[in-house]
Amino acid sequence: MTNYWKRIKSYPYLYHLVLIAGVVAGLLLAAHFAMQLGTRHGQHRTVPDFTGLALDDAGRLAQRNSLELRVNDSLFVPAYDGGVVLDQLPHEGTQVKGGRTVYVTINSFSQKKVEVPYVAGRSLRQAKNMLEIAGLEIDRLVYQPDMATNYVLEQRVDGRPIEAGTKRQIEMGSGVTLYVGVAEGDSVVVVPKVIGVSLREAKSRLWEQGFNVGAVVFDEGIDLLNQKDARVYGQQPVQGYATVVGSEVGLRLTLDAEKVARESAASDKQAQALSEERERRRAELADSLAEAEVRRHAEELQRGAGTANAEEDNFF
Repeated sequence: MTNYWKRIKSYPYLYHLVLIAGVVAGLLLAAHFAMQLGTRHGQHRTVPDFTGLALDDAGRLAQRNSLELRVNDSLFVPAYDGGVVLDQLPHEGTQVKGGRTVYVTINSFSQKKVEVPYVAGRSLRQAKNMLEIAGLEIDRLVYQPDMATNYVLEQRVDGRPIEAGTKRQIEMGSGVTLYVGVAEGDSVVVVPKVIGVSLREAKSRLWEQGFNVGAVVFDEGIDLLNQKDARVYGQQPVQGYATVVGSEVGLRLTLDAEKVARESAASDKQAQALSEERERRRAELADSLAEAEVRRHAEELQRGAGTANAEEDNFF
């Protein structure tokens, strides 16, 4: 071997070529082992079920399975103890490589409290946006006669009025009752379409148009954790129905995307029929009013002609 190496060294070109090939092979081998170490090739783990465990216990279980645990969200569910894992991603039973991070949602120890913003004197849309930004929602819209439609006259929490200087804090997610004005002749509105959107978005759309949220019914399998993924597939009254402000709209939600798409198409078709019916009635009303106006004008002319004839007879 020594003589062989000496013979190679006697040829400088061949010697350097062999050295380069050796260095390249060494680098490739080092990269291979580094990649194996970095990705833990072949070291798969089955993600255990962390839900229902206290965060400390879940962390120890993750370590035993060579996994990392990270809290990325929290909810407040009164039925569970604070700090308990409510949800995880990846889910239980998923095959992952060692060192994978599992993101968990835990239960808060208490619901956060926020200050109620003063929204009286603002438009309903502005008031709704301010409450949503603060983490609150509308408990109920109560309409009262006023010269301006959809302007907030007063706000109450648990029956107690909130004034400009009131520093009232309530739990995030709580509702505020708004007393809103409605001018004479402005009380009829058309129900908007909320099929296909989340519960949060559906509520926002209804409040903005002057509707209250009625009964909310969830399909089987929907809970507090996956509720954000559910979509409205039914509403009552239906999209396009004309009713008075402050009316309630009931909602039904599902996780079935096909059901949502099917009901959305049916709702659009029904709304189109309602719109055409309203246009037909509006045209009939306009025609009847025009006919009544022509008849009134003819009667006035007839009365005028009769008066003129009577005056002419009296003259002679």
